[in-house]
Amino acid sequence: MTTTFVLIGIAIAVVLYVISLYNKLVKNRQSVEEGWSGIDVQLKRRSNLIPNLLAAVKGYMKHEKGLLEGITKMRSHANDVADKGPEERGKAEGALSAGLMNLFAVMENYPDLKANQNVMDFQNSLDEIENQIQMSRRYYNGAVRIMNVSVEAFPSNLVANQFDFIKAEFFEIDDDAARQLPKVEF
Repeated sequence: MTTTFVLIGIAIAVVLYVISLYNKLVKNRQSVEEGWSGIDVQLKRRSNLIPNLLAAVKGYMKHEKGLLEGITKMRSHANDVADKGPEERGKAEGALSAGLMNLFAVMENYPDLKANQNVMDFQNSLDEIENQIQMSRRYYNGAVRIMNVSVEAFPSNLVANQFDFIKAEFFEIDDDAARQLPKVEF
């Protein structure tokens, strides 16, 4: 009789432990999705700010038309891959960041442009957004790390495999130059 109670107690403990592991995996997956959403919001904010910045700069930089068109194309490409995975999105956003760095480097040659308050405001906003993207990326990658450890570590990997939990992708920028914030000071 007591053996039956012990076995029932062990079975209940195992079931509760599996439920606990499952709930931990669900929580980790939700953190990854929340982190990706934060990155997406900041990238969309940056994407929406770029046309305003380019419009303010265009009048001063008519002969830099190729650079402005290139950034517009990079922004469009980044928007086109918005629904792709973190790897594809990271490549597109890295190229866009590099293009913005080139734009700011060229803009330094225009003293009137440096003094334009709208341009300064746009640059400050873009700098703030770049910082938010960096923070969002760190949060997301931290959530991915926790999720991936939960999916691979024993014994939670048994529950993860049983319920089709998979590893998440890190959001990385491949281009070393794009890893740095665009220079926004004049």
